[in-house]
Amino acid sequence: MQTYGNSAVTYGWWAGNSGVTNRSGKFIAAHAAHTGLIAFWAGAFTLFELARFDPSVPMGHQPLIALPHLAALGIGFDETGAFVGGSAVVAVAVCHLVGSMAYGAGGLMHSLLFSSDMQESSVPQARKFKLEWDNPDNQTFILGHHLIFFGVACIWFVEWARIHGIYDPAIGAIRQVEYDLNLSHIWDHQFDFLTIDSLEDVMGGHAFLAFLEITGGAFHIATKQVGEYTKFKGAGLLSAEAILSWSLAGIGWMAVVAAFWSATNTTVYPVEWFGEPLALKFGISPYWVDTVDLPNGAHTSRAWLANVHYYFGFFFIQGHLWHALRAMGFDFKRVTNALSNLDTASVSLK
Repeated sequence: MQTYGNSAVTYGWWAGNSGVTNRSGKFIAAHAAHTGLIAFWAGAFTLFELARFDPSVPMGHQPLIALPHLAALGIGFDETGAFVGGSAVVAVAVCHLVGSMAYGAGGLMHSLLFSSDMQESSVPQARKFKLEWDNPDNQTFILGHHLIFFGVACIWFVEWARIHGIYDPAIGAIRQVEYDLNLSHIWDHQFDFLTIDSLEDVMGGHAFLAFLEITGGAFHIATKQVGEYTKFKGAGLLSAEAILSWSLAGIGWMAVVAAFWSATNTTVYPVEWFGEPLALKFGISPYWVDTVDLPNGAHTSRAWLANVHYYFGFFFIQGHLWHALRAMGFDFKRVTNALSNLDTASVSLK
């Protein structure tokens, strides 16, 4: 965290990141607890939506988020939107709720029982995950594990589509989807992903991404810095603030891409589950509106999904810029001081 030259700086309660900056054990506790909150939301909101789901109204015309994604995965609903698998939907929700308790317990254990800093742990393997922000070998080792987990998640998705099947709006039914690992198609879809109309291509992209992430993860775990660690390689640039800024940039960019994709694509986001494609409008900022009129001023699931993702992405990117500037040494107190000096000068002139 930026200290503005004061090594004994203290932060208010609202600066939560400051409490875990140099304490890897607390950092992991915060991550586990955060994951628990996300899992709890997913489980609780699925049950909430299930309780208020109206089978007489098309799913895409109801303010739902969790149920449409489950339906797209072929869980709980038939091609007409009829509710056919209560036990499957409830099972998914309960698994998330149980998982949230496990994550929450892990967060408490790391926060209260385990070492606040991994360097002090009695477990040799745990000490490898200490935080040394300006140590590329340490950072690349941790990054490698993250990439492997992302790759495994992609494999799960691909295998679910291949073995269980997912909903294909082209035929209006659930079918098993084999991935098409056509590298030329994957390359081309970097530029036209909004118009993808083949589930085989979607699964092929995820399969390729899984390979890339797992291979990259293994590479990052196995390799270390070659030669001298110079400014050209990031010396003096790596810091908690800088890495936080890059993380915010990544998640912000993904949220913006997801917003544009969910607003228009009807293969990954079927009309049956998410409602009709949206129209892009411009006011103070871009936003999407429904192309159908729903009673009582209601909105489609797609409208909720696209707009929420876009505005989250927008604010994540602002956070990226804030933390990136701080990582580069910019002192935001100079702004408030300058404004204060302007006020003082104005009073003096009067």
